Amino acid sequence: MTFAPQAEYEALRDTIRGRGTARMCAVLVGLITWAALLIALLAGGLEGGVTLVPLLVLAATFEINFFIHTGVERIGRYIQVFYEERQGATGWETIAMSYGTKFPSGLDPLFCAIFGAAAALNFSVSIASARFPWWWIALSLASHLAFAYRIVSARALAGSQRALDLDRFRNLGNER
Repeated sequence: MTFAPQAEYEALRDTIRGRGTARMCAVLVGLITWAALLIALLAGGLEGGVTLVPLLVLAATFEINFFIHTGVERIGRYIQVFYEERQGATGWETIAMSYGTKFPSGLDPLFCAIFGAAAALNFSVSIASARFPWWWIALSLASHLAFAYRIVSARALAGSQRALDLDRFRNLGNER
């Protein structure tokens, strides 16, 4: 590698490492914020706020997590195509993708189960403390179901992203 590609490669690997750490911190801070907000709203007697405000924090945390995960995966496929395949090398990105395909571990990089459980708990707490009209409960249910759908659809997107991005980067590389 010449200097510029080596510097780019190192910067991309550093980006992956930094974003991976940032993602874990964002999830942890988001879940702590959600729980603290839920408790504070309950303690303050703001039952109506218990329904949607903490859910908004959960959804924002999930979206940040998904966004960072998607970006990191995309950088990995870029490295795989333009730094490993082009040089005829088999590096970390190629091996990691192959390993994941051959030995599915059931790991959940988006923390879907955790976010789903938090949303279910959030809805349960809002129903348990409900002193508001039926349409507010219907709104809460619809909002929680929409978030659950987002979790499921994001997981499906993430599951197909590696292969899709790999194909797209290969096509871009062939256009050069």
